[in-house]
Amino acid sequence: MTDQANSHRGTPLLIIGASVVVVLWGIYLAQSVLVLFLVSVFLAFIGRVPVVWMERHHVPSVLAVLIVMGAMVTLLMGIGVVVGASLTSFSGAWPSYQARIHDMLFGLKALLSRKGIRVTDDMIFGFNSPGAVMNFTAGVFAGLSSVLSNTLLVLFTMTFMLLEASGLPAKLRLVHEYPKASLPKFAKFVEDIKRYTIIKTLINLLAGVLITIWLTILGVDFPVLWGFLAFLLHFIPSVGSVIAAVPAVSLALIQLGGGSAALTAAGYLVIGMTLGNVVEPRIMGHRFGMSPLVVFLSLIFWGNLLGIVGALLCVPLTMTLKLACEAREDMRWIAVLLGPEMSPKGRPATSRERA
Repeated sequence: MTDQANSHRGTPLLIIGASVVVVLWGIYLAQSVLVLFLVSVFLAFIGRVPVVWMERHHVPSVLAVLIVMGAMVTLLMGIGVVVGASLTSFSGAWPSYQARIHDMLFGLKALLSRKGIRVTDDMIFGFNSPGAVMNFTAGVFAGLSSVLSNTLLVLFTMTFMLLEASGLPAKLRLVHEYPKASLPKFAKFVEDIKRYTIIKTLINLLAGVLITIWLTILGVDFPVLWGFLAFLLHFIPSVGSVIAAVPAVSLALIQLGGGSAALTAAGYLVIGMTLGNVVEPRIMGHRFGMSPLVVFLSLIFWGNLLGIVGALLCVPLTMTLKLACEAREDMRWIAVLLGPEMSPKGRPATSRERA
């Protein structure tokens, strides 16, 4: 009887596990559609803020949405022209950088030979493939180009989301059995997601601008391109800033030498640590923090499930899951596990307490 009872208890877990696998497989198969939807939702959260502001100042909803959409189209076109021009110029200059890389590697071979270390050309060039450092950069922009090729669809979807947003509370009141109890929790959940998305985007924009200015001062080629890459990759805490630094530091080394490469790396380090460890926690608060392990695992999970866009949005997506779990008493333990490391006093642990 006991074994039979245990088997009955395990059946719901098996059903839940099987359901999760089926849902994830469906998400993977619908990757192209979901990526466009997620980008539309992300932009809609950003666009909703000026729309609400204009509505409060007695601007009709439709006109407010049209104004915001016009501004976003202009902004996206401007970014596309500037970044596209930089990317085209970089592609044209890449053969000359490859030649410099070969010269540097031959110099390294000669230096090692003088030190009594014998290495072959295959060892040097196999370990330091000239295009290896830029492969990830190319993958990021290739993934984005597939989304940008559907810009019109994304903008239309975003427009309808903004137009429907004002009428959503009324629809939810009709759907929910107890609207007075459930709607405040849902409204708080949406507000938390919007706050996180906007603050994170602004901080990343600041990081991209600061890195562009720093690289311009140092004289590194294509600073706008590397600043835009930093803006995108800073959505991934800690790891993203390191990945964003690799191509810029490598280019500084090829173009200007070791001293400029060290200054480039120092600039990325200072900007990343200041914004990630000082500015962001002060503005957002610790409840928007996440465990470093969860960040790394979410990067792998969403990156494999939704491609490069999933990797860039891995933290916003996981943060949405965390906030959704916080809104339910029976699932709050999941939010605690996804959150930052806690001290014995029940607050986020400091670096000294972690050590």
